[in-house]
Amino acid sequence: MAYNTEQQINTGSYVPITSVWDVSQLYEVEVTSPEFKELLVRLYQNINNIALVLNTKATGYYINEEFVSGKLFFNPTSNDPLLLRPGFLKTINTGPLAAGVTTVNHDIVVTNTFQWMFISGAATDTNTIVGYPLPFAGVAGNNIEVSVTATQVLINNNSGVTFTDSQVTLEYCKY
Repeated sequence: MAYNTEQQINTGSYVPITSVWDVSQLYEVEVTSPEFKELLVRLYQNINNIALVLNTKATGYYINEEFVSGKLFFNPTSNDPLLLRPGFLKTINTGPLAAGVTTVNHDIVVTNTFQWMFISGAATDTNTIVGYPLPFAGVAGNNIEVSVTATQVLINNNSGVTFTDSQVTLEYCKY
């Protein structure tokens, strides 16, 4: 496959290395000079670039409280590519998983404008140090299904393994 060098590739948020100024030169610049005004403009541009990158970074916290993840999702009700929806994240401690269905309240206020974006997690048996992803697709129906309702996380464990610990991370948009 040929690579199109004219194609713009969005590498995500990036803060370029900032310029380093010789402090002695800064003391010599007259505050009414064009050079000083140019310096102020460049400083404001650098601060703006840093703010833009920090405001669009994805946060790496997986805590059991709702917070803005820093991710932005397209809006399916608009053709405007700038009308983005913020992502929210919450990790639920779903505890031990025996065979069958485990239900845990997620305590998220869900409305009709709500949209689940990602549902994922992991389960561990600390006795044998075995870990499975959630959900898990095994052979011959030995799987672990994960679903979410307006009030609960539902885990159906048909894997044949009993887990001592599990957690599910929910990522969603509210509108």
